[in-house]
Amino acid sequence: MIRLSEAEWKVMNVLWEEAPQTIMQLTRCFSETTGWTKHTIMTFLKRMEDKGAVYYDAGERAKQYFPKIERREAVLQETEEFLERVFDGRMGLMLNTMVEQKALSGTEIAELYEILRRAEEQGESADGTVERTVRGEEGERL
Repeated sequence: MIRLSEAEWKVMNVLWEEAPQTIMQLTRCFSETTGWTKHTIMTFLKRMEDKGAVYYDAGERAKQYFPKIERREAVLQETEEFLERVFDGRMGLMLNTMVEQKALSGTEIAELYEILRRAEEQGESADGTVERTVRGEEGERL
């Protein structure tokens, strides 16, 4: 499991959008918005390399950095960890909290309906019934 800091997420997002990147390209990318220097970027990249999040190829003049993990994999891992840590792994509790706080726009609610509709369609068996996982009070499958 690779755990990324907030700063490392910023670097990864740039690499996922356009790789490879050199240290100097990343420094130019972040210098105005974050004030990060070349040495800061080098520290992040070394730490991320040690974690297995990035790798580099030695280019003609500079190292070319690439993401070693896919965005989808990192997002899923981070989401599951957040859900477990903050909401005891309960998606319903998270969504209920968002609804109670009026934190969801009409567009976001429509997106959720569409996501749930697709999930239900994908869960349909050959006889047209929807497979559901039923959980007890302690979260165990029944």
